[in-house]
Amino acid sequence: MTKIQISSTFDGGNIKVQSLDYHSNIRLEIRPDNNSDYFQWFHFRVTGAKGLSLKIVLVNASKAAFPDGWLNYNACASVDRKVWTRVEETSYSDGELIIEYTPSSDCVYFAYFEPYTLDRHHDFITEAVTHNGVKLSSLGESAQGRPMDCLSVGNGAKNIWLIARQHPGETMAEWWMEGFITRLLDYNDFVSKELLQKASFFIVPNMCPDGSFIGNLRTNFCGANLNREWNNASLEFSPEVYWTIKAMDNNKPSLCMDVHGDESLPYNFIAGAEGIPGYTAKQDKDLEAFLLSYKTASPDFQTKYGYPKDQPGSANLGMCTNYTAHKYNCLSVTLEMPFKDNANFPNPKIGWNGDRSADLGASALDAISGIIDFI
Repeated sequence: MTKIQISSTFDGGNIKVQSLDYHSNIRLEIRPDNNSDYFQWFHFRVTGAKGLSLKIVLVNASKAAFPDGWLNYNACASVDRKVWTRVEETSYSDGELIIEYTPSSDCVYFAYFEPYTLDRHHDFITEAVTHNGVKLSSLGESAQGRPMDCLSVGNGAKNIWLIARQHPGETMAEWWMEGFITRLLDYNDFVSKELLQKASFFIVPNMCPDGSFIGNLRTNFCGANLNREWNNASLEFSPEVYWTIKAMDNNKPSLCMDVHGDESLPYNFIAGAEGIPGYTAKQDKDLEAFLLSYKTASPDFQTKYGYPKDQPGSANLGMCTNYTAHKYNCLSVTLEMPFKDNANFPNPKIGWNGDRSADLGASALDAISGIIDFI
């Protein structure tokens, strides 16, 4: 009989084995982020279990960063690392996440959300720069010395910045980027052609390459939550943000989109910068126009559910959206997508996934097109 083995020593992997004595009671722990107490992302491989009824228990789920995220959540599984489906026999009970699954193969992967590996990032960047007019630059280096890839394209006067994966475990953000960039570089697409004439795009698909490779949920190699570092970025602790701000200073944004995932809310929504000091009527008008434009562009986007607005003057300027809106007097937004499913259009077999995130990214071109003339 083949012995069951579990591994996570690969790109984006995260798990610790507590007990493998019985296939009906496999007990695992999610490893915390480097130099941090945050954890929730998991990604591991199980071999030698074909045809066995597995019961996998993540024993420390209640201590995760967002334990409410486990409610009505279904884990992701794949036997080929290409097609990921939801494990509908996922439950959260007595502080433990329980995944029950019978593999059809001797090799199966489980993950918190459909992974987007650093290797795929490099493949996609390499393909993107083969398109005419696309430039690749490194804004600087991450804490571990990885390049901060930035794609730039377009000839317009308005600078549009898009960044993703400040929180590396929010892999839907880079799937969104893949959909956005793929359509932007389709020069037969009328919306893309028009936007590239009116705007210059600066796109950072992965703000935290170290955390992505290590398998962190929320922090870089140093333990920094990048989306709390914008008003205090340093080369020692948060170089990823430091170098991005330097580049933004040279190409001040008219629009900044920071793309994320939310563990608890099963919706796609946007958070604005209403609480910054000096928030202007124009910023508010631009935000309302953008929300309407995105809602028109995609049925997967909605405005009913989201985060409560900050009270005037109370916004945390360590967050990208608040910092950029305040410093550059621009429209700046945070896009959130679910780890679970879109409750408005549920698909229990796949939940919210990479393809759906990419479609939402592609539709963002229509949303931006609707406001480009007056931001």
